[in-house]
Amino acid sequence: MKLIIFNVLFYILGILFVIYGLIIKFVASGTRFYLIWFLIALLSFCFQIFINKNIYKKMPKSLKNTLIVFLSFFLILFIVVEMFIFSGFKQTEIDNLDYIIILGAQVKEDGPSVVLRYRLDKAIEYLNNNPETKCIVSGGQGSNEPFPEALGMKNYLLKKGILEQRIIVEDQSKNTEENILFSVRLIRNDIDNKTTFGIVTNNFHIFRAKQIAKNIFGKEMYGIVADSTLLYLPNNMLREFLALIKFWIFK
Repeated sequence: MKLIIFNVLFYILGILFVIYGLIIKFVASGTRFYLIWFLIALLSFCFQIFINKNIYKKMPKSLKNTLIVFLSFFLILFIVVEMFIFSGFKQTEIDNLDYIIILGAQVKEDGPSVVLRYRLDKAIEYLNNNPETKCIVSGGQGSNEPFPEALGMKNYLLKKGILEQRIIVEDQSKNTEENILFSVRLIRNDIDNKTTFGIVTNNFHIFRAKQIAKNIFGKEMYGIVADSTLLYLPNNMLREFLALIKFWIFK
């Protein structure tokens, strides 16, 4: 009976992972990260076979122990890293920053993607509340984008009433590290050690963005947290997990 319940559970999980992967694919986010959900589904089905065929029971004890240690380590690592990511969801918002950097995301012919719109709307809220703050819109043009992200971001801000003289355009960056590095380089002649910066990005992204900024400049950049879509949060959290591991290894 337990085996039947186990099989049904993992069969359902496998199907759900496939469906979720298809949802992410049809969002047309511009990446192939959705494929990881198909891989997880495949692993779920393989795990069923692994248990049903008694492969685990036939394994040497040393191999069993190695497998248990590896899986335990991965599970603990995943939980700890996700806790770090979640810690970025709540930030103390600092008023009257000199500059805020709005990190780019996909733009389409008809305007910013949902993820980017969250960032821009949060930036607009901050800029309206802090009239002396300037913003840097940062993002180059991806292969699946009609124009640079920064241009689409600037146009959106202008339509929402932000004055052009408050907007600085950085349109060459290809990733978060370049977003931050290139943005600060643009204004390097106008800043000093007392200049304050904020980073505007989605809740799932803020922790890594601040880590990257501190790694580049050796000082804190304040987080300004934009919302995200709940349906896509599992995908974004998994992607951030992998991105953070990569950052910590290669920084």
